[in-house]
Amino acid sequence: MKEIKAFIHKNRVADVIHALKINNFCSKPCNISVVDVYGTLHPIDNREKNYSLELGEGIINEMKLELICKDELLERGIEIIHKNAQTGQDIAGYIYVTDISIAIPIKKTN
Repeated sequence: MKEIKAFIHKNRVADVIHALKINNFCSKPCNISVVDVYGTLHPIDNREKNYSLELGEGIINEMKLELICKDELLERGIEIIHKNAQTGQDIAGYIYVTDISIAIPIKKTN
C-alpha cells in the first residue's frame, strides 16, 4: 500500500477530490484526509498572502490531502491529483509518496 500526500492550493482541493471520486479512484471506504495547513507555496494572488510572526516569513493557507491506495493505483492517483491541482503556476504544489508497511483497521470487538 502507498500513502500519497499532496500539498496544494486551497482553491483546488474540491476539484481534486471530485476528480478522484468520478474516476472511481476513491471507492468505499475512502481513506482521504484533508488538513488546512500553513505553507510556503507561491501565492496565486495577493489575497492568498499572509505573514507568520512565529515563522518570520510569508505563508499561505494550503491544503494537505492524504490518501491511502493500493500499489497498482498509485500512478493513476498521482495523475489525477497532478492534473486537477494545477493553477497555471510553474509549481502549484507537491506530491509525496511513502510506503505503508502495515495497515490495521480498528474494528469493533465482541
